[in-house]
Amino acid sequence: MDVNRYLELVRKKQPLIHHITNWVTIYDCAQVVKSFGASPVMAHAAEESADMASIASSLVLNVGTLTPELIESMKSAVLAANHRDVPVLLDVCGAGATGLRDRMCFKLIDETRIDIIKGNASEVARIAGADVQTKGVDSGAVSGDLAKIAAGLAVERNCTVIITGKDDIITDGKKCITVNNGHELMAHVVGTGCMAASVAGTFAAVDPGNLAEAAAAGLCCFGIAAELAVSLANGPGTFTGFLFDAVYSLDKEHVDRMKRTGQCAVTTL
Repeated sequence: MDVNRYLELVRKKQPLIHHITNWVTIYDCAQVVKSFGASPVMAHAAEESADMASIASSLVLNVGTLTPELIESMKSAVLAANHRDVPVLLDVCGAGATGLRDRMCFKLIDETRIDIIKGNASEVARIAGADVQTKGVDSGAVSGDLAKIAAGLAVERNCTVIITGKDDIITDGKKCITVNNGHELMAHVVGTGCMAASVAGTFAAVDPGNLAEAAAAGLCCFGIAAELAVSLANGPGTFTGFLFDAVYSLDKEHVDRMKRTGQCAVTTL
């Protein structure tokens, strides 16, 4: 996987990334996309969500601050994106925590075409049908092989699935990529999971025909930037600013020296 090629494509093409995301982390999602060289837009209103999706290069959805009305706006945007074959990423933030989140995630997945489903271990496991509990938006315990759970969901839903965590798992049901970059401090910073979704959606925009590899490249770059930021930060409060700087200045030398990616066997449930 040529991670540098994807990074350069993002900077060269500067894709427009339409977000309907959660209000807690909306600034950080916009800034990380901008730091990579792409163009973020946050258009939540039902009256314009489809119009914005019709000119975007990818659509990133996040149900972190969910309302039923917002789901209708998301659905309109997804249908517009589907019409143009624009990649759609759904961050199933908090799936497994409440019935509303579960129902609304399934509504989108059942009634539209979602190209990438992204979440932590328990969120993705819940969407895959497991009886698990998510701790708010933090991952709960999941038994079983996460790569197998992800691959099974990818095959069932004909999409790419991302499980983020200490080791990220990205699979389209045919191939499975692992990304081992990142740092444990990321778990103590609100928004790193949402930013990861934005990054995966940004990289997917430049290679919609190879979503698993594109998303994995984005997560690798994001994880490397986090490792660089940690070396300068004093804790969660200063980390985010250094993270944006590291993303902005990320170069081939850092990627070649620091990337830790691999492959895992593809088996389904």
